[in-house]
Amino acid sequence: MPDNETQTPSLEQLYERHSSKWRRFASDVLPMHVAEMDFQIAEPIRARIQKMTDESDFGYLGPVPEVAQAFEGFAARHWGWNIDPTQLKLASDVGVATVEFLRANLNPGDRVVVTSPVYSGFYEWLKELRIEPFDVPLVHLDEPFSLDIAGLEEAFKQGHLTVLLCNPHNPTGRVFSRKQLTELAIVAQKYGATVISDEIHAPLSQVPFTPYLSCGPAAEETGVCITSTSKAFNLAGLKAAFLLTQGTKMAAKVAKLPAATHWRTSIVGAFAMAEAFTSCDEWLEATVKTLASNAEHLLSQLEVHLPSVKSHIPEAGYLAWLDITELPLSTQDIATKGKVALVPGPDMGGENYKNFARLNFGTSSEIISEGVSRIASALKNAS
Repeated sequence: MPDNETQTPSLEQLYERHSSKWRRFASDVLPMHVAEMDFQIAEPIRARIQKMTDESDFGYLGPVPEVAQAFEGFAARHWGWNIDPTQLKLASDVGVATVEFLRANLNPGDRVVVTSPVYSGFYEWLKELRIEPFDVPLVHLDEPFSLDIAGLEEAFKQGHLTVLLCNPHNPTGRVFSRKQLTELAIVAQKYGATVISDEIHAPLSQVPFTPYLSCGPAAEETGVCITSTSKAFNLAGLKAAFLLTQGTKMAAKVAKLPAATHWRTSIVGAFAMAEAFTSCDEWLEATVKTLASNAEHLLSQLEVHLPSVKSHIPEAGYLAWLDITELPLSTQDIATKGKVALVPGPDMGGENYKNFARLNFGTSSEIISEGVSRIASALKNAS
């Protein structure tokens, strides 16, 4: 990967960016909240966007078979998974795809199963649809942050037959095993449930990743994968994602979505997504290595400067789940006194997570150190 792509811009340069991450808070606050990396995008994506600019190629989005072809190759190379490219449907982002799928297949007042602590967007999407979350929290039995298969089956028995699955899991960074996903698929098939698998962080896995739909006939009958290049390749603002099924039953559910779901997708985003899945393996490999190093650096900084804060190395992505139980500072204190913005734990599932926070380490080691140092200074001043 070229040197210019391995570098994170300086803080001064980052504050000149136009995304929400760098505009939501005052310029004296270090934003480590939203799931957006600070790295330069891959050169093939940059070149594709530049070519489209040079050719004034910004018209309405038509058929884009290139996306399905690109993801077919990517899934085979990285996960040994053979998809059905004819069952891939474009959408503008993962949130829109999920909301439109739920809107087409459920009704206000229904319940959707979530596995807290989990991405705050799930709760926002359900609120928009006037659908209630039904929480089956992750458990710590044989291994930490595992799916509670018995709890999920009980939810199905009660008639809550749709699951919003986050795999890899945000905020814990857990990559669920093939065994657990297969068990979920079998139980879902038994009760006629639907599993919506948000796999947006999958390309950033440090351990072998298992797509839900690759877990056999039961998964194909019950599952829909919704994903995008927005997280792994840092393209959120380009607005392109897709839904993917592997069986006729789930394809029929996706077919209920409005035709406009496709047309509302960005033409630039669609072709950038195809380029990411086709030409950016080298960039992705280097990014995953950088994130692994960053995670180790974060934990070492916490151990030295904030030993009361506990965390772990995530198996995927660039989000750290921090246990701040013994830290006499709330996330609000950290923002106002330490000038560091984190995602409060309650956003991920309610007051059970009031002693937790999510931190984004998809940046430079220097900025990670700066963030920890600011929090440590706030703690010292509060003593």
